[in-house]
Amino acid sequence: MKTVLVGVGQAGGKVATALAEYDDEMGFRAIRDALAINSAKADLQGLPLDTVLIGQDVVKGHGVGGDNQLGAEVMQNDADEVLNELSGRIDSETEAIFIVAGLGGGTGSGGAPVLAKELERIYDVPVYAIGILPGRDEGSLYQANAGRSLKTLAREADSTILIDNDAWRETGDSVAEGMATINERIARRIGLLLAAGEPIEDRSMGLGGGGIDRDVGQSVVDTSEVINTLRGGGLAAVGYASSEASEDPDDNVNVVTSTTRQALLTGTSLPEATTADAALLVAAGRPDSLSRKGVERARSWVEEETGSMEVRGGDFPLDTDDISALVLLSGVEGSPRVTAFMNRAAEAQAETDDQSEGAAKRDAAESFQNDELDDLL
Repeated sequence: MKTVLVGVGQAGGKVATALAEYDDEMGFRAIRDALAINSAKADLQGLPLDTVLIGQDVVKGHGVGGDNQLGAEVMQNDADEVLNELSGRIDSETEAIFIVAGLGGGTGSGGAPVLAKELERIYDVPVYAIGILPGRDEGSLYQANAGRSLKTLAREADSTILIDNDAWRETGDSVAEGMATINERIARRIGLLLAAGEPIEDRSMGLGGGGIDRDVGQSVVDTSEVINTLRGGGLAAVGYASSEASEDPDDNVNVVTSTTRQALLTGTSLPEATTADAALLVAAGRPDSLSRKGVERARSWVEEETGSMEVRGGDFPLDTDDISALVLLSGVEGSPRVTAFMNRAAEAQAETDDQSEGAAKRDAAESFQNDELDDLL
């Protein structure tokens, strides 16, 4: 999938950088360009991407201080500058635009929905978002910000892939170590998803060299399958796992299926998201180790586990000794993790408004429309 990345805010810039570097390291060439946007000048310094500083007239390069309403305002005020910077990067070959943002801060959580709305207005290609939820320990302001941002972003973007910080933080990790781990895991999952729709002729795969002809794949995933999986909109999640391939091709039937189970049950960006409207399974590995029977069995298992009758599946030839499984889930708004988060965000909004009691509990669908979480736009 030929993609242009836009990182908004501090976390967005770092994750966009990690994605671009992973794509380059692996030789995928799915990411055609990347841009980082922020209202804090210091957070743009040192990023190996082209950058745009917004809000200079208002915050003088010092950031919006966690105020995501102000983050939305400065993005709206400087939208023309941002769009002009992107106009030379988004061309006729671009198949999708990905906005990357942490949803708990100020610039990313406020600016991402505004930018998604502006890009949807101008371009015909899908505009997707990668939204990073704050951990439970990151404070009420971050929870409330993320609830408001997610409510708005889910409406403005064609689909929003959620990353829950709590899903991948290792016990004992410092904040910096935790963020580095999360960024690396996002890059691997999203990077492989974007690459799965790209042609692979005459390309070294970055894991030992040796280009692989596309025609060796028996059912190679293409860009349309990614887009069709996300076509329903709303919230999405990605799962990933990797296992060592067996030297006996027959044994790899079980390797593919067991790795797919790990990806969905223990490796998702949104834990407990196993029910979905649509799904895509990508099995990556050397063509001679990827069992078509295993891929079909794994696809059938994903169909049964998610309750979806719309589950796509295919290969991605990759020069590695492992077999990897990537599972993209679309339509996960009703997952327990999303419901719990939206309730937590509503309670945090009540706290920041100095209300004496927490917000009433609601289900996930109601949480995206309730009055306790203000809309940013």
